Amino acid sequence: MHAGLGFSAATAGIAWAAQPTGPQPPPLRPGSRIAALAPGTWLDPEDPLLEQLSRRCAAQGWQLIQPPQLRQRWRWFAGTDQARGAALRDAWRDPAVDALFYVGAGWGSARVLEMGWRFPDRPRWCVGFSDCSTLLLAQWAAGSLGGVHAWFGGNELQWQRLVALLQQQTVAPLQGEPAVTGSAEGPLVVSNLTIATSLIGSRWLPDLKGVILVLEDTGEAPYRIDRQLTQWRSSGLLHGVAGIGLGRFSWAEDDVLPGDFAMEEILLERLAPLGVPLVRDLPVGHGRPNLALPLGRRARLDGGTGRLTLLDL
Repeated sequence: MHAGLGFSAATAGIAWAAQPTGPQPPPLRPGSRIAALAPGTWLDPEDPLLEQLSRRCAAQGWQLIQPPQLRQRWRWFAGTDQARGAALRDAWRDPAVDALFYVGAGWGSARVLEMGWRFPDRPRWCVGFSDCSTLLLAQWAAGSLGGVHAWFGGNELQWQRLVALLQQQTVAPLQGEPAVTGSAEGPLVVSNLTIATSLIGSRWLPDLKGVILVLEDTGEAPYRIDRQLTQWRSSGLLHGVAGIGLGRFSWAEDDVLPGDFAMEEILLERLAPLGVPLVRDLPVGHGRPNLALPLGRRARLDGGTGRLTLLDL
C-alpha cells in the first residue's frame, strides 16, 4: 500500500516494545529546527496559533518549518491520508529536523497509522495532544521516547514549561486533588480517553502495566465516560497500572439530568475500586492550563497529597 511513501499494510507483523528504555532526545538549543505538522483535521486559516507559535519558537532561537501539507484540505482532513502520512514520514526521516509539533488536532491521526506508518525506535521530540494522542501512544508503543502531551497556546507560563522539558530542564510538580491514597512510581502515559479507547485492540495502544496513567477528555457526557471506562475495565487494560491521574474532563451542562452521576462521581466510581493511587483535577487537558507532561518519563504520583512529580532523567 503506497510503497513509495514507505508504508506497509497495518496488519503486517510489527514487533512493538512495550516499555521503551534509553535516553530522551537531545535537548533543543538555539538553531534547532522544528517541523509543524497537521496529522488530522485541516487548519483554520484565521487561527492565529501558527503565527504565535512561530514567534515563540523564534524567541528561543528555533526555526519553525511549515511544509506545504500544513495548508492543504481534503474533506475534513489537512490533506489526503497519503499527504499527511508523507509529511510525517519526511519529518521523521529528515536528519535536520530536531522536533515535530503536531499543531492540528480534530480527527484523522489514526488514519495515518492505519496506512502502516512505522515509528522508528529512536528517540524524537513529538509534541501534541487531543487527537494527536494517537501518535504519542503509537510512538511509545513502538519503543520511541520523546512524546510530550502538551499544547502550544495558553499563557507564557504554560509555554515555558514545554520549553523547559524540550531543553531537559527540571519542571515543577503538578498539583491535583487527592482521591485514593498511596504513592506509586512508573513511566508516564498521558492521553485523551476517547482517543485511547479508539485504539483498543490495535497495536498502537501500549502495554500499561506499571505505568502512571493520566487521562483527560472534553465534550463527553458522564454516561459516555462511564461506557468507556467500563470497556477499559472489562478488557483488562487497567490491570497492573501503578497509579492514575485525571486531568480536565469537560461536558455540556444539559448532559447531566437530575439523579444522574456527576462527572467526578462516575470517574471515582469506575476507578477508585482499582485500589491504586488516584489523583483528580490535574491541570492537564482541554482548557487552560494544559501543562506539558512527557510520555515515558518516570514520575511519582502521590494520592495523599495530590502531587504528580517528574523524576530525574
